[in-house]
Amino acid sequence: MHVFVTGASGHLGSAVVPELLEAGHKVVGLARSEASAGAVSAAGAEPFRATLDDLDALREAAEAADGVIHLAYKHDEMFSGDATTAVDSDRQALQTFGQALAGTGKPLVGTSGTLQLAFAGLGRTGTEADVLESGPRVDAENAVIALADNGIRSSVVRLPPTVHSSLDRHGFIPTLIDIARKQGFSAYVGDGANRWPAGHTLDAARLYRLALESAPAGSRLHAVGDEGITFRTIAQAIGHNLGVPVTALTPDQAADNFGFLAALVQLDNPTSSMRTQKLLDWAPTHPGLLEDFAQGHYFDSPNES
Repeated sequence: MHVFVTGASGHLGSAVVPELLEAGHKVVGLARSEASAGAVSAAGAEPFRATLDDLDALREAAEAADGVIHLAYKHDEMFSGDATTAVDSDRQALQTFGQALAGTGKPLVGTSGTLQLAFAGLGRTGTEADVLESGPRVDAENAVIALADNGIRSSVVRLPPTVHSSLDRHGFIPTLIDIARKQGFSAYVGDGANRWPAGHTLDAARLYRLALESAPAGSRLHAVGDEGITFRTIAQAIGHNLGVPVTALTPDQAADNFGFLAALVQLDNPTSSMRTQKLLDWAPTHPGLLEDFAQGHYFDSPNES
């Protein structure tokens, strides 16, 4: 299969592209810079020089492909406070892919997150059957699923907040470790009993490939290995590995310590992937988050993000 992948040189893309190539697919990867193009080429894929804002180029690449995996997102803009730009760019890219693939039966695999279920306040473990009405990433997810009615075999992979591995350089875990290094202590809020799910990068990459190859139209999929690790446990593991104390903060103290992550580190987000595992015969086989911590790669050198 000839697959067009956005975000091909990023954290997930650096695992998804090799996964696809090893399965015999041909990969064309979106590259917004010479450095990104070099990384895509080094991985064995063909770089396609454009950005998420080059809609004509995106349409051309999607029309030439047998399927699309959409990983790219303007995270820098979102975390800098310009969430509207990130959301609008993602929406326009998805609309373009929808127009290019309409009526073809070809697959489009989009990306979302499990944290949206935490914001919904389910009060229980989230599942693939949970569908929300609105929200920045929710609207994009629902738009992808709706494309199933337009002759596209569309699906969405919901990623947990911690997608971890030695490939993870700028995600939530490196950021939390960097905060703990700078503050001299690792922190959680309240009793730290709120839970975060986690998934290994390589397990997620395999799920994206399986979704491309065989996910039924309109599928929501969860790339989750650990259903829910208490945030206190995560903080304790970071503190242990850094050799710094672990501290409980009040909600009022969270912003000073965690910055833009203050609200997120207090969310309770237990999430199941049982339906995904049964649907696609997929199961996590790589180390869980705490096992990954024990391998040391997160703590070998300070985060350079």
